[in-house]
Amino acid sequence: MKIIYSAIVIALLSACSQKQTNDKIKNELEALDLKRGDIALCFSGKNEFGKVRFATGCSPETAEDFNMATALLHSFEYTESEKVYARIIEKDPHCIMAYWGAAMCSFHPLWEPPTEADLQKGADVIKLARTLVTDATSREAKYLETIATIYDGWKETDYKTRVAKFEVASGKLAADFPDDTEAAIFHALAIRAAADPKDKTFVKQKQAGDILNAVLTKDPMHPGVAHYIIHVYDYPQLAEQALTSAREYASLAPASAHAQHMPSHIFTRLGLWDESIESNSKSVDAAKCYAGNVGMKGHWDEELHGLDYLMYAYLQKGDEVNARKEFEYFKTIQEVFPMSSKDAFSFGAVPARYVVERRDWKAAAALVLTPSTFSWDTYYWERSNTDFARLLGAVHEKDLVNARQSLQQLKQSYEKLVEAKEVYKSNLVQIQVKAGEGWVKLAEGQKKEALALMTTAAEMEDATEKHPVSPGPIIPARELLGDMYMQIGDVVHALEAYESALQRQPNRFNGLYSAAEATAKNGNAIKAKQYYQKMIAIAQSSSRTEMKVATAYVSRH
Repeated sequence: MKIIYSAIVIALLSACSQKQTNDKIKNELEALDLKRGDIALCFSGKNEFGKVRFATGCSPETAEDFNMATALLHSFEYTESEKVYARIIEKDPHCIMAYWGAAMCSFHPLWEPPTEADLQKGADVIKLARTLVTDATSREAKYLETIATIYDGWKETDYKTRVAKFEVASGKLAADFPDDTEAAIFHALAIRAAADPKDKTFVKQKQAGDILNAVLTKDPMHPGVAHYIIHVYDYPQLAEQALTSAREYASLAPASAHAQHMPSHIFTRLGLWDESIESNSKSVDAAKCYAGNVGMKGHWDEELHGLDYLMYAYLQKGDEVNARKEFEYFKTIQEVFPMSSKDAFSFGAVPARYVVERRDWKAAAALVLTPSTFSWDTYYWERSNTDFARLLGAVHEKDLVNARQSLQQLKQSYEKLVEAKEVYKSNLVQIQVKAGEGWVKLAEGQKKEALALMTTAAEMEDATEKHPVSPGPIIPARELLGDMYMQIGDVVHALEAYESALQRQPNRFNGLYSAAEATAKNGNAIKAKQYYQKMIAIAQSSSRTEMKVATAYVSRH
């Protein structure tokens, strides 16, 4: 009896100790301020985010939630994913992998560096989780330490260095557990995150693609595989390799606004405008639904991102009606959440695209940063599109005072980015500075200097890949070089520039029209007719004046 009694006492004491431990963890979790609540994305079933099977050492009743949280993570639905990981931790406070997931939600490897608030939260999550680890050699502990590389020493170590450490740690994790497909998928993501945007050989992108394609043969329905394949091949030279995944991804995760949008990255690269329009229309609708479900004050940043790509696609089809409709709607957007680089870029780019692509130089010259309530002081690259469009408009309107003022603003933005050691973004603005200087020189009658500057801008852009947030530059630098040659009457070099631009950005409305015009002036009627016919086929319903010119030319020849 004494033995039985002692066992009961020990069991009671253990249970009491366990409860105290869990209560302590829950109290510490409250201080972490993890996002909580029901999923707010618009969906109708548990598989609307894609199917993921991720084995963990957590309690069996959390398995379905964990798979859903990870599926959301793979589609970059970070806020909603964090809610589910937090729910798992509340059910099973000792689930190490749920802490890993929560920490992953504060790290957005293909968007922008985490904020200080994100970094502090992630570091606090890691700190708490480490107190619960009982076996440092376990798979769960190694997952935790992999993401910890992003947060450890974040105040002393720069972001690029920490991403490089994350890539190495992810590779070791995948090597330690070769049968773990999730480890392989996240390793591919880490490789892509560490890729140098200036590397034109795409070494890391191809390495990540090889890993993902190997997983694809085993798990063709995995949302993360399709998503990351799009990202690793999102380049003119590689885009064709992602077309199948692009056409499948949206159906794998239909409830995700980001999943609806992502295929358009590849559609844009390949000039498939109808597919891009369909993709982004669905994404914008899903983003509006989400904002309504959470009672968001203003618009979700994913909506603005989709609208930029949607506007770009409509403009390439010469669709004046729908482009105007989206532009009028875009002007009504004043508040966004969260306030981020993605919002700032869309606010700067959409109005600039609308006027520049349509060659409305008077409107371009009058552009101002909107909304005025937005915090523009910290978004130097993002605002540069407005300043660049205004400069081009002012030059074409022969308003050199305005043009020089806009050029000066571009130079100031460039200097601020250099000062902040934003190498990639400062380079993008420097391209606009060189192009802007070229057009000002041309307006001043200095043709040789103008062509030299514009050629430099084109060469710089050729050597630099676009940022994932953007469907493309406001106007490709090499296309703009063609415009400059046309303006000075050099149709031979103009055609070379236009054709080169079309190789990188196929099926652009202005690119095709300008190539056709230059070819016709070169006396090659057959080739000019082919360009015009291609433009007519892409922009069948366009009401732009250029379509009338194209149709008349084809009829005559």
